Amino acid sequence: MRKCYRELFNLEGKTAIVTGATGILGKHFCRGLAEFRANIVVVDLSTKACLDFAKELEADYGVEALGIACNVSNPSSVRAMVRKTVARFEKIDILHNNAATKTDDLKAFFAPTEDYSLAEWRKVMEVNLDGMFLVAQAVGKQMSKQKSGGSIIQTASIYGVMAPDSRIYKGSSYQGHPINTPAVYSASKAGVVGLTKYLAATWAEKKIRVNALVPGGVESGQNKIFSQKYSARVPMGRMAKAEEMVGGLLYLASDASSYVTGETLMIDGGLHVW
Repeated sequence: MRKCYRELFNLEGKTAIVTGATGILGKHFCRGLAEFRANIVVVDLSTKACLDFAKELEADYGVEALGIACNVSNPSSVRAMVRKTVARFEKIDILHNNAATKTDDLKAFFAPTEDYSLAEWRKVMEVNLDGMFLVAQAVGKQMSKQKSGGSIIQTASIYGVMAPDSRIYKGSSYQGHPINTPAVYSASKAGVVGLTKYLAATWAEKKIRVNALVPGGVESGQNKIFSQKYSARVPMGRMAKAEEMVGGLLYLASDASSYVTGETLMIDGGLHVW
């Protein structure tokens, strides 16, 4: 019998939670999943932003979408989000664990390593790693009750796999502020990779696949100097566009990757090979 491979990517009837859903990458991820017919649970901090974007997805793609405000670093908030999702859709098939933070104080966030405050470190870890664990824990508990299991995709970063090249930051800025990649960001994203591998091994028997999506540098308001210096480090010679992350997500979320777990999928234009 001839196999229809296109159907491997079909997400119709599946429910996908996306955290950090109204962010720069989050909206692209939600749109990609909706276009492949998944129902979307839009999760972020702002109730209005979540509800508005959920309505937008329903209008544009004809899927069901639910907006839920959630603080991923708060266990009770996370549990409530999962309860609301199950009450509406009865099951969770896909989790894109995508929420992350840079904190509001850019001066503190981009401070030199030798001057970095423990308070700032903990703020970032609270979302980037604690939040990642709490959401995976709550959704994994629900998926473990389901005979069909599920797919969990966790957004890490290329700088959770390799160290940043400090030379590219001389003269670089983001939204008018001098930038770098602070140690807390690398450490938190490396933690995501480690957590992903651990959960993949632990939950495989429950039919829960867990993989990491690892973006390289994405165009998002950096100045020309940064873009040029970063691009010179990449074999493909440029930064990524946000929409270029979506194909990897769809692969990991769908049955096209049914025998893939514990994978660290780097979408970085080849940065890691040099």
